[in-house]
Amino acid sequence: MTPQIFDDVNCSLGEGPLWHPTRNELFWFDINNNTLYAKSDGARREWRFDGHVTAAGWIDHDHLMVAHETHLLNFNIETGRHDVICPLEANNPITRSNDGRADPWGGFWIGTMGKKLEKDAGAIYRYYRGEVRTLYSPWTIPNAQCFAPDGSYAYLTDTPKGQVLRQRLDLATGWPVGAPEVFLDMPEDQSRPDGAVVDAEGNIWIAHYGHFKITCHAADGRLLHQIDTTAAAMTCPAFGGADGTTLYATSAAQAVPDGQLHTQPNAGRVFVVETGIKGQKEHQVIL
Repeated sequence: MTPQIFDDVNCSLGEGPLWHPTRNELFWFDINNNTLYAKSDGARREWRFDGHVTAAGWIDHDHLMVAHETHLLNFNIETGRHDVICPLEANNPITRSNDGRADPWGGFWIGTMGKKLEKDAGAIYRYYRGEVRTLYSPWTIPNAQCFAPDGSYAYLTDTPKGQVLRQRLDLATGWPVGAPEVFLDMPEDQSRPDGAVVDAEGNIWIAHYGHFKITCHAADGRLLHQIDTTAAAMTCPAFGGADGTTLYATSAAQAVPDGQLHTQPNAGRVFVVETGIKGQKEHQVIL
């Protein structure tokens, strides 16, 4: 699996790739520059916000739920209008939103973290049909929220700890049952788990910040594949494309020392690779 460049914008902190299944369009964010991007058929669009925006789920053909640093927003793709759905740590100036993904029940899991990486400043929340409930707190850099195809488990990580956790879920409602367990305990010198996604076979694909790679692990933890990239700071993968076998992955240029982007010109760009493995269709958010 050899990745290519899908889009050549060098995002300072690329994150939150989302393949919209009815528009056949990829959306992603540059968190540090308060920007949402979209691209289809070679044409790229962008929207600027008044604060950090980090992750999204699709509501319908024309609307996204967008995680802003202080709110969850209902964003109109065609007009650019965004309306507040609910607050998200709106009274805490220290934090912003981070990684997030819709779940199989129409909910949306979203993490928060300190803008200056403050230890234990963040948390993971679930929006579900009008309610926002705290799931885990305190966390430092919550990432990797993704879901097994049968809805049995969620996966998540607090990136600095180097552990990917697995959380059993109630099959009727999607709420966590019991405490999460350690799924992968990853050595710091070889990995730093960031965003992740689960394919239709139940394998988890993990972006590693600082290690030039994405790894794929079976549901029992075995390493199945490794995709080597030309950007050190890989941030999040997402499946999409015409047949669902295309893996997109965001990256961050902020990890490259100032003035040295020429040493890593693909840092911050969106990568694409044909896997031959079908991903799950992104779940729809139900307001």
